Amino acid sequence: MSLSLEPPTRDRPQAEEEARAQDERIHNRPADQQAPPGGLREVSLLAYPAILTQLSGALMGVVDSAMVGRLGATELAGVGFGGNWIWTIFCFFIGLATGVQTFVAQEQGAGRNSQCGAWAWHGLFLLIPITALSALLCSIALAPMIGLLLDSDSMTPIAVRYMSIRTFGVVGMIVAMVISSFFRGISDTRTPLYVALFANGLNVILDYGLIFGKLGLPEWGIDGAAVATVISEWALGFVMLAAFLRPKLRRLYGTSTITLSWKDQRRLIRTGAPIGGQWLLEMLSFAFFLVLVAQLGEIALAASQAFLALLALSFMQASGLGIGVATLVGRYIGSHDLDHAEKSFRSGMFLSLLIAGSLALLFFLFPQQLIRIFTDNPEVIEQGTALLLVGAIFQFFDAFGIVADGALHGAGDTRVPFIARFFLSWGFFLPLAWFLGFYLEGGLIAAWLAGAVHVFLLSGYLIWRFRSGAWRKIRI
Repeated sequence: MSLSLEPPTRDRPQAEEEARAQDERIHNRPADQQAPPGGLREVSLLAYPAILTQLSGALMGVVDSAMVGRLGATELAGVGFGGNWIWTIFCFFIGLATGVQTFVAQEQGAGRNSQCGAWAWHGLFLLIPITALSALLCSIALAPMIGLLLDSDSMTPIAVRYMSIRTFGVVGMIVAMVISSFFRGISDTRTPLYVALFANGLNVILDYGLIFGKLGLPEWGIDGAAVATVISEWALGFVMLAAFLRPKLRRLYGTSTITLSWKDQRRLIRTGAPIGGQWLLEMLSFAFFLVLVAQLGEIALAASQAFLALLALSFMQASGLGIGVATLVGRYIGSHDLDHAEKSFRSGMFLSLLIAGSLALLFFLFPQQLIRIFTDNPEVIEQGTALLLVGAIFQFFDAFGIVADGALHGAGDTRVPFIARFFLSWGFFLPLAWFLGFYLEGGLIAAWLAGAVHVFLLSGYLIWRFRSGAWRKIRI
């Protein structure tokens, strides 16, 4: 069943021809000057806007944490704990939304441009109701849930209050993720970048005003940080939707036709649910890891939050690169060009080495200066500095794994990696963190070393999985 928001103004052959011309404009170069398929230049040109998009989000997180950190170590720890659990609770839906990119990229690679917009509508109709219901249930259950997870009279009320407000923004975040996945699937990584820069800039301004009572806004402290993020998430969602419904995209990619097809939604669920599931499993294991860290005290948790904000600078850049690789792999599979799909993976791995190397050097040379962005507390600075030295090595393996994961997503190979993640996260990572950090009394650094070993093993598996060629037999 489908409903068109506007009458058709072009026949399909003409629309497809215009879509091909649009593809060339998106890449900013004429067809006869395109970069070699799957090479470093093609991957770089497609990935760099996605990298900047992800990096802007990471920098926003750094700014948020730095502002909240000025309120105190307890506030930094409580907000960090609450923010990680908000992401954990809703990351399944976010991961499922990224499945839209796989279908859009493969439709475009097969020359079916007019069918690309339908996949975004499948994602929106599937995810908006269940996300809204989950947000409602979450807001009801927050206080008892956090009370069980966090044994701290000072941090618990901060985390609960922050999370309660943040639940109002998750639907806007999901809308933005679905539409961003559509744009990335058609190789337009710039539109999500421009909209993200707008939303992140808005968040920084609102953070400054609402946390500290500046710019004529009320001084709400922790509540202000949460409200600023909620407003920014909804702004991101609405602007992305407006960009999706532009007349040119309606004509070229069928974005004006609202398609209701349970058969296609089941296909989206089969491919996207394992992505969401693996995100959920990993984030749950990591969230429970932070519960373990919280047992070491507020200083350890605050140092971990500062470390995570800085580690996101590496994670988000690799994530943007993974988005570019996923798009190219999906496109080349759609056009039955499997060799160039594999070449795109190799190019992405090389570029991830450059990104990780740059961040490792920064972490090694300026650890104390970086931690001081968030706090003046000498104990937090001492522990955070030690963590950054671990992170310099940690993020190398993480970057490789993220890019390999993106390649697998582009190919639709999501179910077997999901199972591997389950066993590594719950059967290895958490038990090892407890054993090293608590049983052997190694403390915070030993617990994070367990995380580094986990990332090393997971990244090795994901790289092996793609190189094995199993993805060549996947049909979505």
